[in-house]
Amino acid sequence: MIPNQCSFCRGTLAEGKTEFMVRIGSEIIVIKDVPAYICDQCNESYFTPDTSRRIDAILEAVRTGPVCGKPLAAIEVRMEG
Repeated sequence: MIPNQCSFCRGTLAEGKTEFMVRIGSEIIVIKDVPAYICDQCNESYFTPDTSRRIDAILEAVRTGPVCGKPLAAIEVRMEG
């Protein structure tokens, strides 16, 4: 069940699409156009159970074999102090 308000800032949630990004080993995986409920104040995203299962299936496919995708340039910076 998706809440009516953001758990962090109490903003209002609205249906939309977002990107999901995760690091697997040394690779960064970005899933685009993920359906989500997005906070209108802080942009926190909430996923339905079905969407979460679909994300998990994509990530499992990435872990177990080659997946057709577009390579992305990335910059990694470490925060000091």
